[in-house]
Amino acid sequence: MNLRQKLEVARQLEKLGVDIIEAGFPVISDGDFEAVSTIARTVKKCRIAGLARCVEKDIRAAAAAVAPAGERARIHTFLATSPLHRDFKLKKSKEEIIAMAVAGVKLAKTLVNDVEFSAEDASRTEHEYLAQVVEAVIDAGATTVNLPDTVGFTTPAEYAAMIDYMVKFVPNIDKCVLSVHCHNDIGLAVANSLAAVQAGARQVEGTINGIGERAGNAAIEEVAMALTTRPEAFGFAAGEQPHNLNTREFVKTSRVVARMSGLSVQRSKAVVGENAFAHSSGIHQDGILKCRGTYEVIDPAEVGWGETELPLTKHSGRAAVKARLEKLGHTLSDTELGAVFERFKKVGDSKKFVYDDDLASLVNDSLDQHDGAWKMVNLQFVAGSAASPTATVTLQKEGKLYTDCAIGNGPVNACFKAIDRITRVKGTLTEFNVRSTSAGQDALGEVTVKVQFSTEEPKPVSGKGAATDIIEASARAYLNAVNRSLTLSALNAAN
Repeated sequence: MNLRQKLEVARQLEKLGVDIIEAGFPVISDGDFEAVSTIARTVKKCRIAGLARCVEKDIRAAAAAVAPAGERARIHTFLATSPLHRDFKLKKSKEEIIAMAVAGVKLAKTLVNDVEFSAEDASRTEHEYLAQVVEAVIDAGATTVNLPDTVGFTTPAEYAAMIDYMVKFVPNIDKCVLSVHCHNDIGLAVANSLAAVQAGARQVEGTINGIGERAGNAAIEEVAMALTTRPEAFGFAAGEQPHNLNTREFVKTSRVVARMSGLSVQRSKAVVGENAFAHSSGIHQDGILKCRGTYEVIDPAEVGWGETELPLTKHSGRAAVKARLEKLGHTLSDTELGAVFERFKKVGDSKKFVYDDDLASLVNDSLDQHDGAWKMVNLQFVAGSAASPTATVTLQKEGKLYTDCAIGNGPVNACFKAIDRITRVKGTLTEFNVRSTSAGQDALGEVTVKVQFSTEEPKPVSGKGAATDIIEASARAYLNAVNRSLTLSALNAAN
């Protein structure tokens, strides 16, 4: 995500009511530093955390980035503790690890009041030694101690036993909030997080839609709704609120994150997937009609489903579009609103109604544009069973127009080749997906692509585009990926 997209996600997380937003890793790049700093200035209700290794340079960078948050600033510093990491990655003794952890926490504590320490790979660390580390960092000033399942290795029973051990055998454990951070490598991230809550953990780290490294992190919406639906099963008294999230914002937040990150949500995903409350079986449908509780343990409205609005048309004004965007979770500047409104009018000329999902796709398109980015101005293509597929593309960059054409083995391929010729960036398409954002033959098509631009990039770059014409949507998605690749290359060169 670029800075503007990260800010859009942060604002929606604030509406959702999360306690802490870990906004980035400030020392890693100028882009991450700017993102954390901007979010710290903009978001007013959440604590803002910056990630840092137990290294002075990291910790000072994190402190500078979160400084605009004032008393809501948090530094989250981490150090590996497991035998594998001690012996092979860090090549440090147990005593050296504790000394480094304590020094890092003490330095962070001189810069902010709120310090979190993570024992990386805690789930594969000896319990007795882990307890020593936890006790030491609490004494050094850590107010939150996080015990991650970094590689998604543990099971609910094992993880709960680790938390229980800390509660029983760390003498100063009452001076901190115990936190957990689970990965989903074998599909247990949510189950492990909930088991830890049962055992006494009081902070859960996770992500919207479960996105994250490798197989992802614990999906916050699933953890929260499990606690909401079955609080007594996780140790909460009758009437006690296990969290302060506004669960009605989950569907909206899920869609914002999906569009801003370019990572689609699986249809069968719990809570926020399109099929989460769909009942196709006749038996289920009969039961739902008689009593929704027969086949639903969550009221769909409680997580944001069913809050539909009448669609907009090409006659809708700027104020109506702005109001609808705000309901969808998007807060745009006048310039950004102008760009979205311009695209809205063009789409409105091609179809009768513009639905919420159509509008959200247009926002994602617009927020991916930035100074120095290539912008689509015009696209023409010729294709047919007896014609060579040809595309002519006009792009704009920094006020100048560039036009070129190319022949391909289809109109989409021809568009991609023409874009390559103009931008002088050649990519290899690794994934191509198209979906309809709404119903009807005039539906807006949303295309998602993944493109490998060089062997130096560790993984393909994703891009999204939307238009009533699938060829245009494909070209926009590819150009989006080109712009992202150029931005990443510039950041890497700067660092």
